[in-house]
Amino acid sequence: MSLPIADGLLVVVKDDCETCHLVVPVLAELAGREDGVAVVSQDRADFPEGFDAIHDRQLDISWHLGTETTPTVYRIDDGEAVDEQAGWYRAGWERVTGMTGLGAGLPEQRPGCGSDTMLPDNYQRLLRRHSPYPMSSRRVDLGTAEDPVEAAYARGWTDGLPVVPPTEERVARMLEGTDLPPGHVLCTLPPDLAECTVEKVAINAVMAGCRPEYLPVVLAAVEAAAGRGFNIHGVSATTYFSGPVLIVNGPVRRRIGMNSGVNVLGQGNRANLTIGRALNLVVRNVGGARPGGVDQATFGSPSKLSFCFPEDEEGSPWESLAVQRGFGPEESTVTLFAAHGPIEVVDQKSRTPESLARTLALQLRMVAHPKLAGMSEAVVVVSPEHARLFREAGWTKPRLGEEIHSLLTLPVSEMVAGAGGTAEGMPPWLADQRQELTKFSPEGLWFVHAGGGAGGFSAIISGWVGGRAGSEMTTVAIDH
Repeated sequence: MSLPIADGLLVVVKDDCETCHLVVPVLAELAGREDGVAVVSQDRADFPEGFDAIHDRQLDISWHLGTETTPTVYRIDDGEAVDEQAGWYRAGWERVTGMTGLGAGLPEQRPGCGSDTMLPDNYQRLLRRHSPYPMSSRRVDLGTAEDPVEAAYARGWTDGLPVVPPTEERVARMLEGTDLPPGHVLCTLPPDLAECTVEKVAINAVMAGCRPEYLPVVLAAVEAAAGRGFNIHGVSATTYFSGPVLIVNGPVRRRIGMNSGVNVLGQGNRANLTIGRALNLVVRNVGGARPGGVDQATFGSPSKLSFCFPEDEEGSPWESLAVQRGFGPEESTVTLFAAHGPIEVVDQKSRTPESLARTLALQLRMVAHPKLAGMSEAVVVVSPEHARLFREAGWTKPRLGEEIHSLLTLPVSEMVAGAGGTAEGMPPWLADQRQELTKFSPEGLWFVHAGGGAGGFSAIISGWVGGRAGSEMTTVAIDH
């Protein structure tokens, strides 16, 4: 839209603002200029009295100007604001207007009031009205007696929990979290091979309860899930327990208020819970992976609902997972790992790193099955109390990994099917080729640092089949 004047001074005011009433004498001074002043009133056409104010009934002028405070004086040049001063501040008004001695007898400064454009209902309406990108998703009109939450259940859009109704206003607000246009196609999402646009991700992020600042993390996670390496089709269709686990690294963790401390894998933090949930809703609602359909998990796990947490990089004795995977410490990333869990590790008595490593190895042997090796992968979430022991002993991640791999290099005779009276196990023919097997491949065991400061516990996140036969851990930069 165009402003009511192409050049000159313009002031936005409203009757419901004491500071706007305070500056009425200043408006009279400006009106005496040769080129005068345009006065825009948000709430009343007859305010201020004696001025031929422009009534900004729909607030379109204020929205175009980006007005956040009344009064605000603008200098308009060639149809655009080139300088402005919010509230009453004599020096600022004199700078914008080019006049001196304004408002004699008034205080030097007085804060203004919030613009009506910032009221939640108005903001949502204006955001939708003035969005540069029209939405293309089909609108579903509900009956007057329909409850939006129950309607979402009835139409199969939910994961079993209530969702936030994705109104156009809410989706428009969510889209403010990225500079990508709504129609931008992020990926083709299995299993239905559906085009997944930024708008569709935003819709599901609204339903999950995300804030707009979480959207870039969700977008990156969706792109990672759709990649050939992660294999979201296989993760969704397997009868195994796994779903996508999200591990977030870099500055974005603090910027959006993620929790890497007490109860890190539990409830209580909006970002942790809703980001993971948003990804799973996208996989369900856009990709088509629904329980009983493509999703044939025997049991499933909470990772099919939401399993997302950040690493505690600041308290860690080691480099972060993202740095291990080739990214800089200044980069924000999300890592996807097809997994479930957590499996508890309890060790409150070890006082040496060797003893604690043995505890970790004993519990890691249980992943998938104590007699299976080289297939499943695992992430060990090391708590601050356990990490402190490794820090004090000077153990690096590679040193810890070497120790555990050594402890989990086991006699084939113990691992083959039938050994120990247990039918499950590795193929018997392996006994003819080698004497030992290592539980995890060199790239199948990872360590991250997170959790509360008290408690001699760590956690194992047990993975699905790794590598090309299953799902590869995937890390991508968050750059939207």
